[in-house]
Amino acid sequence: MHTSIPDLLRLLALPVFGWAAWRDVKTRRVPNETWYPLTALAIVLLVWDGVTAMGAPPLQRKLFLFHVAVSLGFVAPLVVAFWWFRAFGGADAKAFLVIALLFPTYPTYHWGDVMFPAQGTVLGVFSLTVLTNTVLLGALYPAALLVRNLIDGRISSVMFVGRVVDWKEVATAHGRLLETPDRVTRNGVDLDALRMYLRWRGTTMTEIRERANELRDPASLPATPNPPTDGMVTDGGTVVERKPGAEVAGYEDPWGAAEFLDSIDHGAYGTTPTQLREGLEVLATKNEVWVSPGIPFIVPMFLGMVIALGYGDLLSGALAALGLATI
Repeated sequence: MHTSIPDLLRLLALPVFGWAAWRDVKTRRVPNETWYPLTALAIVLLVWDGVTAMGAPPLQRKLFLFHVAVSLGFVAPLVVAFWWFRAFGGADAKAFLVIALLFPTYPTYHWGDVMFPAQGTVLGVFSLTVLTNTVLLGALYPAALLVRNLIDGRISSVMFVGRVVDWKEVATAHGRLLETPDRVTRNGVDLDALRMYLRWRGTTMTEIRERANELRDPASLPATPNPPTDGMVTDGGTVVERKPGAEVAGYEDPWGAAEFLDSIDHGAYGTTPTQLREGLEVLATKNEVWVSPGIPFIVPMFLGMVIALGYGDLLSGALAALGLATI
């Protein structure tokens, strides 16, 4: 027995997804161009397999068509729905749409007398196996946060989704602030939006803390703001001269939050002036804050693919171990 050429070519996805996972950890950004070559490859391989299946026995041909129909007609729309309800980010959804197109059927790889993947499923749709593996691996992340917070003695309603960091780490952290001046919350300011504000204003977190009374005054905003960028951690940002502001409270637009959001020609990840003001107040006064690091979802996606190609379906394997399945 031998491995087919299309299945061998599908292994080219591994280094691409490995790089995308690394990039996702570092910047939470994966360029759209990453997926163009794999999409083209997936289309070619799908046509190749389709032509091969048309010359195969009727049962094999029907199984191929069924697997493609489930992968493109169920898994792909399911991923889009996840993105629509914000369970996935945009890059995550694009990556998984590539998987749905590239892996509708189970690939097979032979190493001597051993065949991989070892653990199959009832449906035999490989993109669905990668999806379930990804979800199972992704579920380990909240569990790890919980254990870490319990060990550290940090008990909170956000201990499943957040961790406590020093205020100095926020400037290079990913995710969302999980605090307001009065409480913990799942809906704090997005840290990318916070970086956009700092770059637009030409200031730093250190200055926010040292000159909070002055910078609350919208009169201290720069006459010519800087480009806000998209808030990516590796972007730069310069400090500009500001007009002096009075050291008093009670402004109509504290921190100039509303002016910032009104001035940019694109959104700031759904951030509202209230969220931005509350986040700035927290970071101006607290030494440690709760943040949600978010899940760089392409990481469990990459690991889920590696496991799927080597072992197979984790869920089916677990059910078989419990005596609930025989596949």
